[in-house]
Amino acid sequence: MWPRSVAISNPRGVGVRDRVPTDSSGGLKNSAPGIFQVLMRKRGFRFAPIFQVPMCLKNGGAFLHRMDALNFSRCPSVTAYNRAVIESNPYMNETSTGGTMTAKNAFYAQSGGVTAVINASACGVIETARKHKDKIANVYAGRNGIVGALTEDLIDTNKESAANIAALRHTPSGGLGSCRYKLKSLDANKREYERLIEVFKAHDIGYFFYNGGGDSADTCYKVSQLSDAMGYPVQAVHVPKTVDNDLPITDNCPGFGSVAKYIATSALEASFDVRSMCATSTKIFVIEVMGRHAGWIAAAGALVADRGIPVVTLFPEVEFDQEKFLAAVKTKVENFNYCTICVSEGCHWPDGRFLAEQGTHDAFGHAQLGGAAPVVANMVKDATGYKFHWAVADYLQRAARHLASKSDVEQAYALGKAGVEFALQGDSSIMPTVVRKSSDPYVWEVGKAPLSEVANVEKFMPEAFITEDGYGITDKCREYLYPLIQGEDYPPYEKGMPKYVTLENAPVPKKLSAFKL
Repeated sequence: MWPRSVAISNPRGVGVRDRVPTDSSGGLKNSAPGIFQVLMRKRGFRFAPIFQVPMCLKNGGAFLHRMDALNFSRCPSVTAYNRAVIESNPYMNETSTGGTMTAKNAFYAQSGGVTAVINASACGVIETARKHKDKIANVYAGRNGIVGALTEDLIDTNKESAANIAALRHTPSGGLGSCRYKLKSLDANKREYERLIEVFKAHDIGYFFYNGGGDSADTCYKVSQLSDAMGYPVQAVHVPKTVDNDLPITDNCPGFGSVAKYIATSALEASFDVRSMCATSTKIFVIEVMGRHAGWIAAAGALVADRGIPVVTLFPEVEFDQEKFLAAVKTKVENFNYCTICVSEGCHWPDGRFLAEQGTHDAFGHAQLGGAAPVVANMVKDATGYKFHWAVADYLQRAARHLASKSDVEQAYALGKAGVEFALQGDSSIMPTVVRKSSDPYVWEVGKAPLSEVANVEKFMPEAFITEDGYGITDKCREYLYPLIQGEDYPPYEKGMPKYVTLENAPVPKKLSAFKL
């Protein structure tokens, strides 16, 4: 007699139902293991190694030695392949003694250029994971990003006090160390992927949370494909972060709101300075901001026009026209006696060459930029004779936690928290997103997007956000930007300086041989 049934959803999403032998308590009979796997394989179901765990006999009845093998609602090994539901055999969701599955460890890492709020996302991940010890035993962080995973240089966040983890929320930069290291394809560098699997297995890691921008999304997507390509179950979730604000689908990216607030404020204050001196001295102030291909940060600098500041903004989305640009600056000076110029590092000539290109490249293969401000300033000086000052915001703009946007801090924490919650619900290969419901009043909620639609995709400034002359922003852009920079979330201060936390970052004992990058 085969009195019970198990419903399985195969990789193509077609529901199938096959009967397997069970005893009166709902456990599989002695002959069930082989038959059960044969039936599911026959229907196209793919098994992770964890399904090869043997069935054991106890008191004459069959039970699963590792119940997470069939705990479809919790086990990452299943959610990486198929979404299966056990409809009529509740025994399969618990051990013979009534206990639940063994909790897995999680891996978290920060990647790419850090921000004023990336640590808030780390706080969201770690605090949320600590509330689910039955499913996530420990959170191990990669020291210096994915490099820490490859070299087995892991940080035991359990060694950190709750107060220190909470203090991450108001501490800038990457408290666990970041990196610029991009994994190649599995075919191009199988060695690194095999190493990741080796480290994950050694430390019983079943969850992967990678906190970064576009290139990091690509890395996370590749890790999410490990289950298919190398047979190891890992649920991979990308927690978004980038000051460039160029990730697709999400309304905005954690890190952008704070850098936008910093640039708008700094450009405004410096412009007031120039305005007070322009009668006899400086007439031109140039501020260079980040943004390789997308001009979101430069757009924030353009907000100073709403405070009466004459500003010319140079976007990566608009090809640089030297003659037209100089005419625009000259007109501003003639009308106001001074002019502020906000130039994106990605401003480029019609042939694609960056104004700021130095001839070198970073670890991701991107042209190393920096120096558009002096190029532009000297261009104006040579053409007009105007005295100038210039500044490159560089690390200052992305590290300024003292001037962080409240909404940015809240979103950074919320998306870290949501990443863990989505993983616990069985989601993998996804990215939590910000979904804007309203701009005035500002209302948003958390959504999610598949990494297949995020990795290697950039979001640029829409044409409707840039004025017809190419040097300013429209009201639509203002409606988008202002909610992202509103609200203050000051860190605590001690003796006049922000009180930030430095984590202990205690190492996890290594179990494997050394690995050379």
